Amino acid sequence: MVTNLQNELRQHLNQGESLLWTGTPKKGILFNSGDLFLIPFSIFWCGFAIFWMYGASEGGGIFALFGIPFVVIGLYLLFGRFFLEAAQRANTVYGITNTRIIIKSGIYSKTVKSLQIKTLADIQVTEKTDGSGTITIGAGNPYNAKSVSLNRLPGVPLTPVLELIPNARKVFNQIVELQQEQ
Repeated sequence: MVTNLQNELRQHLNQGESLLWTGTPKKGILFNSGDLFLIPFSIFWCGFAIFWMYGASEGGGIFALFGIPFVVIGLYLLFGRFFLEAAQRANTVYGITNTRIIIKSGIYSKTVKSLQIKTLADIQVTEKTDGSGTITIGAGNPYNAKSVSLNRLPGVPLTPVLELIPNARKVFNQIVELQQEQ
């Protein structure tokens, strides 16, 4: 698997650059603390929209069709966002070279983000008890806090992260050491 990750990132390396670490975020459907609020809200939203559409359909006409976007939003909040986030994580690869951090992601089209290690101003690690964690690069954007779980909405700029990686502290220390060398 490591060889596959290296092959996927090798095409993005500059001359004289070498991969020091590669990784991927944790796979599958995951829940976070923000879901304690968002799941009940989603159930209420979706239930109300369906109830409203049912009541509107009893009156006849096409008035009930106005509720369809609200049902779709409710279903996304209740179910779809988990599958979308899982698919996005499954299509994300991280790499650390001697000069850069590379983040390659995207479901239908790939985006490659390159961050020069020597210019990183703010880097933070959030570690779980099992050693996995997230490395946030740059000042965090309050609109894409992971606890809100809506950080992947179109148009919301994302703070670069190495999300849900194993041995997060070790990777963080490696980045800090590279910064000190440059």
